[in-house]
Amino acid sequence: MSVNTLAALVRGAAQRLADAGVPDPLVDAELLAGHVLGLRRGEVQAALIRGDEVAPADAERIDALVVRRSVREPLQHITGTAPFRHLELQVGPGVFVPRPETETVVQFAIDALLNAPEPAPIGIDLGTGSGAIALAMATEVPHARIFAAELSPEAHVWASRNTSGVENLTLVLAHMAEAFPELDGTASVVISNPPYVPDEAIPRDPEVRLFDPAMALYGGADGLDLVRVLSTRAAELLRPGGLLVIEHGELQGASIREILVAEGWRAAATHRDLTLRDRATTAVRA
Repeated sequence: MSVNTLAALVRGAAQRLADAGVPDPLVDAELLAGHVLGLRRGEVQAALIRGDEVAPADAERIDALVVRRSVREPLQHITGTAPFRHLELQVGPGVFVPRPETETVVQFAIDALLNAPEPAPIGIDLGTGSGAIALAMATEVPHARIFAAELSPEAHVWASRNTSGVENLTLVLAHMAEAFPELDGTASVVISNPPYVPDEAIPRDPEVRLFDPAMALYGGADGLDLVRVLSTRAAELLRPGGLLVIEHGELQGASIREILVAEGWRAAATHRDLTLRDRATTAVRA
């Protein structure tokens, strides 16, 4: 078999990524090859079965990307894109890469917007990062008006790219504590995936520790500094009966419910993700 068959290249790349500790080496090898060749993953797998060959220049490009991934640069930074629900987002250095678990968290907000009595319900995403949550709400509930705020200038650039041209979405560069004062008392939903890692809890995964921006990760001594800000600001933004949705770490649900109950929120409840880990807490404004 020629060393320039796609099968040989992908097999060798997967082994190198496995040796580097990459969690899903074959998946990443196929996706990197597809990125270079302009193929979807299913098309790569079909090419592997057929025994397709790869031009030397493309083989070199694949090898260069495998080198980057083997030092644990996030796959999404290498390809420049990240999937989120039905979306494909542009991402790169300076912005938090959206995670699959957040796809289930945003469903709470989408359901609340779909069931809101207003003809054009308002949803607000505080700390939008790449714009993933806001864009999901705007595109899946097109009759809603969505507002998103991001404090980091670097992340705001990515969010601007991803949300450009979406007519029912407004993006601002602002701290969540100060964003959208004109909307006080009008929102049906406020949602956030705030930084919630305690300052001393350094993430194990190199992709997170070395590449995700610290502003998007660390949330103070107990990780809940921004949750406290959210509790106060969301109570101002939401109309009575409006829903607050907060993504958080799997051990933080009880502490967040205590914060919310102490500040007068009703029906505080923590929900599990598809891996059965606590992932989101919701509450209703009185």
